[in-house]
Amino acid sequence: RWFVGLSADARVWDHSTFSQNRDRLFTEDVARAFFIRVRSLAEWGKLTSDEHFSVDGTLIDAWASHKSFVHKDDDTSPPAGRNPDVDFRGEKRSNQTHQSRTDPEARLARTSAGDASRLCHMAHILTENRNGLVVDVSVSEVNGHAENVEALNLLLRNAKKGSTVGADKGYDTPAFVNGCRGLGITPHVARKRAGSAIDSRTTRHEGYAISQRRRKRIEECFGWL
Repeated sequence: RWFVGLSADARVWDHSTFSQNRDRLFTEDVARAFFIRVRSLAEWGKLTSDEHFSVDGTLIDAWASHKSFVHKDDDTSPPAGRNPDVDFRGEKRSNQTHQSRTDPEARLARTSAGDASRLCHMAHILTENRNGLVVDVSVSEVNGHAENVEALNLLLRNAKKGSTVGADKGYDTPAFVNGCRGLGITPHVARKRAGSAIDSRTTRHEGYAISQRRRKRIEECFGWL
């Protein structure tokens, strides 16, 4: 009662109130309005930079189990019961042929070659480099090029010409580097050993080294997730 602001003799609301408020909070409009308000307070306090940023993406687990991942042509009714037995061993499953019944937008993905595949979405975060505060976020499906596309969208909404953006080797691609330059933003991405899209004209500057140090702060944000 103390936590929710109710006195000892106050009437407790119906349990359905919690369900309704939960549904409201899970809508993007409410969550984004709350986020923008908090970000505005940080900007008002001059805690953020409007010139130097970092960007990264990570997989987030979908609210769907492997049992819901069935062939797209499967029109049979799902097995009865709360947690039915489903045997999919030996079955070749992919995003091209299968889809989750409970979360159709989820995609089967894994972080690296040695990890187990799981149903996921992809979260993208843009942080500023002064204090490592989150400036913008987005969520997309996992499709192989979402990181580059969503990162450029985040920069388009928040970064002005002349800004810099730090990122890991996953963003060292012609699509992202050229996209940044098209926006007038300098891409301070970590270089691949071979086939890098940037050269010493970018990496020789002190600002590049600073961006590479500051971009690692973004991992702390993923830890909060």
